[in-house]
Order: sequence, then structure tokens, then C-alpha cells
Amino acid sequence: MRWWKVLGLAGLVGVAATGVVIARGERRRRAYTPDEIRERLHARLAEAAEK
Repeated sequence: MRWWKVLGLAGLVGVAATGVVIARGERRRRAYTPDEIRERLHARLAEAAEK
């Protein structure tokens, strides 16, 4: 039964590592500069004004 515990622990470690990699990539994608945020907000405002 001990190898089941090792296998389960290895699975949990794998899932946690995958989550860390995904979260790190998401933070990089969402790391906009203040100028980019300002441009996006102005574009959304202009789009809303047209409607």
C-alpha cells in the first residue's frame, strides 16, 4: 500500500506545479503598463460613447 501513497503524493505535486506555471503565465499576460491600461480605458470610453 505504500506505493499508492507515493503515487498519490506525486500526483498532487504535479497538479500543484501545473497550477503554479499557469498562474505565473497569467500574471505575465495581465501585467499591463499604465499607458496600456490608459489606452484600453480610452478605447472603451470611445466605444461606449458611440452606442
